[in-house]
Order: sequence, then C-alpha cells, then structure tokens
Amino acid sequence: MPLAMIDTIRGQYDETQLRTLMDAVQDAVVEAFDVPDTDRYQILTQHEPFELVALDTGLGITRSERLVIVRFASKARTEDAKVALYRALARNLKDRLDIGGEDLVVSITENGDADWSFGHGTAQFVTGELG
Repeated sequence: MPLAMIDTIRGQYDETQLRTLMDAVQDAVVEAFDVPDTDRYQILTQHEPFELVALDTGLGITRSERLVIVRFASKARTEDAKVALYRALARNLKDRLDIGGEDLVVSITENGDADWSFGHGTAQFVTGELG
C-alpha cells in the first residue's frame, strides 16, 4: 500500500527500463511515505500513442512520447508527504532514466481502511492485522 498504477506509451521503454521505472516509483514511495520496501503494489500499463493524452493544463508544459503518468490509491497522507513524493519521483526518473519533469504527471486518490483487502477476503486494516 499504496497501489501505484504506472502508464506509459508503448515502445518508449524496453523491459529493463520499465523495471527501472517501477523501482524508481517504489523507492520514491518508500522515501516519501515511510513504508517498508516490501510494501509494493504496482500495475504497469503501456498504451498506444493515441490512447494516452496529457496536455499542459495552461502551464506551458511540452510533453514528449516518454510521458509517464503515475496514479496512486492510498490511505490519507500529509501534504508534506505528497510533495516529497512528487519531488522524489521527479528526481528518481531524471537520475535513472533521464525522464524530464515535463514528462511526469502524478495523481493521488485517497481512501480509507475499509477500502483495502490484501487477500483472503479480509479487510486487514479494519481487523487490526495491519496498522
């Protein structure tokens, strides 16, 4: 937890780069949200170029085909933790894959304890199995 959904344009990254991308996202989550490294839930989806659109929202941002969109479903986090996550993601992607900040879009959707089951049909946050 959190669940990271990573979207890219098909053909922009090879398998090794995609694994590096997933590791970079996980490392940012561990750093910013102070979760264990083994707390890793990720879905990577590659799209045809016409299936992934991210315009600049009036900010003058020019994006490339190397666009990466990362969506998180997560328990509530502080504003400081979220800002730290955005910074860590941008730094990790630049350092490890030379992906510029203009090609990173991040969104976080918050949810509560009853919104998670990690297996066996149990809401582990509700039952107290997870804190």
